[in-house]
Amino acid sequence: YNYHTEAMDRAMQGGIDDVGFGVLFGLDKYRYEFAGLLMHAEHLEAVFGVGPHTISVPRICPADDIDPGKFSNAIDDDTFAKIVACIRVAVPYTGMIVSTRESQRTRERVLHLGISQISGGSRTSVGGYTEEIRPEDTVQFDISDTRTLDEVVKWLMEMDYIPSFCTACYRAGRTGDRFMSFCKSEQILNFCHPNALMTLKEYLEDYASPETRQVGLKLIEREMQKVPDENVRRIASEYLTKIEHGERDFRF
Repeated sequence: YNYHTEAMDRAMQGGIDDVGFGVLFGLDKYRYEFAGLLMHAEHLEAVFGVGPHTISVPRICPADDIDPGKFSNAIDDDTFAKIVACIRVAVPYTGMIVSTRESQRTRERVLHLGISQISGGSRTSVGGYTEEIRPEDTVQFDISDTRTLDEVVKWLMEMDYIPSFCTACYRAGRTGDRFMSFCKSEQILNFCHPNALMTLKEYLEDYASPETRQVGLKLIEREMQKVPDENVRRIASEYLTKIEHGERDFRF
């Protein structure tokens, strides 16, 4: 942790104002790793006034030459869920990431406990996104959730989550202490909610299957009614119409 903390400090001192970190749970005792992770978050806030933008929670999973059963500190599903919930309570402003290392069942469970970012259609092999057939001998780790991105998006919406493809804060310069102030005051919702709906609309128009598009359009219609600011709701509605007619790249 001393080495990791020093590297993060040097990155932020060099001008990188958003950093994320995580622990590969299972290499050591999870209570020690968990405490170290929270101490690191506390350190970043104390020194730079900016906590971690994201926290990832990978754990030892099966791979070509790895059997989790041989790791005495490997954690079970209940412990994994407890770690996710405790991080969410301790660091409420951070984005929390879980990858396709985890199964659909596990990912659904931890989504309800605080996970805010998940992957879909991931490939961990060299050239995995450019090759029609994945070169399995270069796979970094086995994927448990093998569904396509479209299937994951539809699954999220059927659970009443809003899949967001938004990058507005980075592009608008809302990073570092600027992002943190919006996030801790909960004002970030005024950006995130309409931006999520608009980027979802772009996905539905450009990439989604007919079934996913149908589910998504109904979700957007429902969620637009929940936008509290009348002016934001009006502008977002205008943008959504423009997206439907082929225009792109709107954001708050």
